[in-house]
Amino acid sequence: MDELLREFLTETNEHLDVVDVELVRFERDPNDIDVLRNVFRLVHTIKGTCGFLGLPRLEAIAHAAESLLGRFRDGKVEVQPEDVSLILASIDRIKHIVAELDRTAAEPPGTDRDIIDQLEGSLKRPQQDERVARVASVVEASPDGDRGSLRQPTIRVTVDVLEHLMTMVSELVLTRNQLLDLARRQDDPALMVPLQRLSHVTVELQEGVMKARMQPIGTVWQKMPRILRDLAVDLGKSIDLKLRGPETELDRQVLEFVKDPLTQLVRNAADHGIEVPAARIKAGKPERGTITLSAFHDGGSITVEVSDDGRGLDYQRIRHIAIERGLITEAEADRLGDAAVARFIFHPGFSTAQAVTSVSGRGVGMDIVKTNIDLIGGSVEVRSEAGRGTTFVVKLPLTLAIVATLIVGAAGQRFAIPQMSIMELVRVRPGQGDAAVEKLNDALVFRQRNELIPVIPFATLLGLTAKDQATAHDGFIVVIQIGRQRFGLLVDTVLHTEEIVVKPLNKRLRSLRCFSGSTILGDGSIILIVEPGGLVRMFEDYAESAVPTIEARPEPEPQKIEEEMDGPVSLLVFRAGSDMPKAVPLSLVTRLEEIDAARIEQAGGRLLLQYRGHLMPLVFADPAMSLQKEGRQAMVVFSDGDRWMGLIVDEILDIVEDALTVELVADRPELVGSAIVRGRATEILNVAHFLPLGHGDWLQREVAPQTVTRTVLLVDDSEFFRSMLAPLLRASGYRVLVADGVEGALATLALPRLVDVVVTDLEMPDRSGFDLIESLRAEPRFAGLPVIALSSYVSPPIVERARKLGVVNFVAKFDRSGLVEALSAVLNARSRGVAA
Repeated sequence: MDELLREFLTETNEHLDVVDVELVRFERDPNDIDVLRNVFRLVHTIKGTCGFLGLPRLEAIAHAAESLLGRFRDGKVEVQPEDVSLILASIDRIKHIVAELDRTAAEPPGTDRDIIDQLEGSLKRPQQDERVARVASVVEASPDGDRGSLRQPTIRVTVDVLEHLMTMVSELVLTRNQLLDLARRQDDPALMVPLQRLSHVTVELQEGVMKARMQPIGTVWQKMPRILRDLAVDLGKSIDLKLRGPETELDRQVLEFVKDPLTQLVRNAADHGIEVPAARIKAGKPERGTITLSAFHDGGSITVEVSDDGRGLDYQRIRHIAIERGLITEAEADRLGDAAVARFIFHPGFSTAQAVTSVSGRGVGMDIVKTNIDLIGGSVEVRSEAGRGTTFVVKLPLTLAIVATLIVGAAGQRFAIPQMSIMELVRVRPGQGDAAVEKLNDALVFRQRNELIPVIPFATLLGLTAKDQATAHDGFIVVIQIGRQRFGLLVDTVLHTEEIVVKPLNKRLRSLRCFSGSTILGDGSIILIVEPGGLVRMFEDYAESAVPTIEARPEPEPQKIEEEMDGPVSLLVFRAGSDMPKAVPLSLVTRLEEIDAARIEQAGGRLLLQYRGHLMPLVFADPAMSLQKEGRQAMVVFSDGDRWMGLIVDEILDIVEDALTVELVADRPELVGSAIVRGRATEILNVAHFLPLGHGDWLQREVAPQTVTRTVLLVDDSEFFRSMLAPLLRASGYRVLVADGVEGALATLALPRLVDVVVTDLEMPDRSGFDLIESLRAEPRFAGLPVIALSSYVSPPIVERARKLGVVNFVAKFDRSGLVEALSAVLNARSRGVAA
């Protein structure tokens, strides 16, 4: 192809992309003369160059479009939506001819008389009445920096040149890794200095080539205004498009992969998300809907969000369609949370559209989104709120060529796991309280601070060892997170971290869904690179029969909760200060530690321990205890969020499971009471007494909702405090039921069961205890239901609001006896028929 023609095609494609965006902006604001002049100038440039190169067909269309734009510019013709549509159609025709020129180096045969006649007809048409155009507009996050600004000198380089440079840099990285590995094995100090210099130069060269390959994501977004404008016209909707962070840069190869998924997400938002103007006005929303594209750096990855302010996902309809298609049963649908239900929209062939149209209904769009993003090691998740809109969050790697990885070993083989998907690395050993894998209902789990993480041996997942052969109690847990899904991968060894060059898999191996490629290590060996998205899918298949679900677990049915509360309780039994055993509920314990007593420090009259990067306060489990000067000191660790406290004990005795009958004591605040555990009298400690001794404001922190309902409905947003208060209430003779916050409490109360009193925390995120009480008072059947409020802080406005809502009593969260007395008073008054 002639070099002059090639240059023309490159510049024309750039001009056409700009014209698309500018015309949509001009249609929104016909009075913006700067936009019109810019469009006119670009079309004029295309026409002039066509005449010079002898391209008559292109020149004729561009001339007709230029004439109509000139009339707009001179104010001789009023701009109408159909005029803009006509010019856009002519631009599409020009794009088609340019594409053929690029392919064959000659204009394709044919005539464009049809569109030229329409353009000329618009010139002669009498002025029409002004009409409102339901089209998409673009609101940039920042002003256009190109217009009227001085540009830096640039040079055009073909993609092939950049790809060759990247290949050479990749080979240089491999050679550097081999030399570094050789130097480590030979332990020759003379080699280290030049090798470090080589490594430094290699990194700089790699970063330079990568920077040349990087492109702003705005190059992909450039076509969105035109796509959205046409969709808005076809659907009869009014839509604005907001772009935030278009300057965020990604590797060109990543951009190629995400172009189609992002386009599909925008189309999906326009079709399924944004309502028609009449429906929006009826719902109290602005007539024009808004779709927002955002991009920003997030650690070593890029996050792209596509959000709309439309109707949100219809979770019930998605459940219904999933049942119809045989994806789940009705029982499973009832148990699934909204996050799990939302993932069905990515299933092949799944669609909620009422009918098949040119825009949607075939169920392939969202499947393409998930597949393409998974291919590059990214992830996509969806958040939606009925009536408020939907947001798709897409996580993308910065590049696909050179990736930072963790090299691990499993079943005698080595694998590379991209660091982007790794949340944490934990050493586990059998039988150690510090960090150990446990079995729960025949599934392996690991306690990570306040939650249990499902664990799978990597070798078992890959089929290198059988499920029944995997003891899976020794090694390292690599905690993987993709979107909202988190699980632990148990590997035998962790070798090192390394930047690797990604080589594509052979065609025969591409069916292996958990691997994205291969690489050559410094010692010359070839290993496979784990693909995080494929790993999640394999984990889900494995989890169906072996592991607790990685979704947020659905709440148990209330009928089952009562049986569980009446059953055995797991207790940690220890000795502290005397020979009589003491115990605390195991569910409250985060870790068991045995530390060097010399590590314990004193400051300001408090005992402190440097623990996991923090100063953790220590408290004696019994006042009669004294601090050891040397040797090993046993300790029980409690935590809630970022608060930690160590309870010093003499000796850890056992973990037991037993049915409890607790005799309450009133004169010892450090005890709930005493009980017979495994045939021995045992003191049950009141953990709430010790927590403020470590952190004075511990009990004033916000917590997370869940429900426990029987005669008493307990609502508190922290699992820690629920686990602490529920045994106390059961030991006091009350029946208790569990739900998850305000929504869970209302769902529980909707069941045909009697609740005598509600005990609720007031300080909860999202919806507070006051929101729950207001909802109850709005229902006639709950208007007189007694409510006791738990709070760590009480002010006159809070008291006044509570009295207006009929709250019968305030109890401090740590006042165990006060809560029992308040419950007793309320229920006694109720049983006598007295209004509480």
